[in-house]
Amino acid sequence: MKSLDKDQNKSAMRRQRLHEILIALIQRQDDLELMDSQSHSMDPTSQLSQGHDPARWLERNKRILGKYHSLVRSAITLDAILDSEQTE
Repeated sequence: MKSLDKDQNKSAMRRQRLHEILIALIQRQDDLELMDSQSHSMDPTSQLSQGHDPARWLERNKRILGKYHSLVRSAITLDAILDSEQTE
């Protein structure tokens, strides 16, 4: 039982550290965009009549999501490096 508590505590501490690293990476971004939720309706005729291009909207959000994924992967890598340095 003590081993389970120790593992849970270690996991919680690692998640917290990973979260802090990710927040630090996000804060360093000058032009981090938010996902665009302008696609209120999936009706193509109403979007086109309002000047919305669904393909453009999807590409923009895909690019933004890719940047978020990159930040998360960087945070995970930095966390692994910190973890390996602490165990040495």
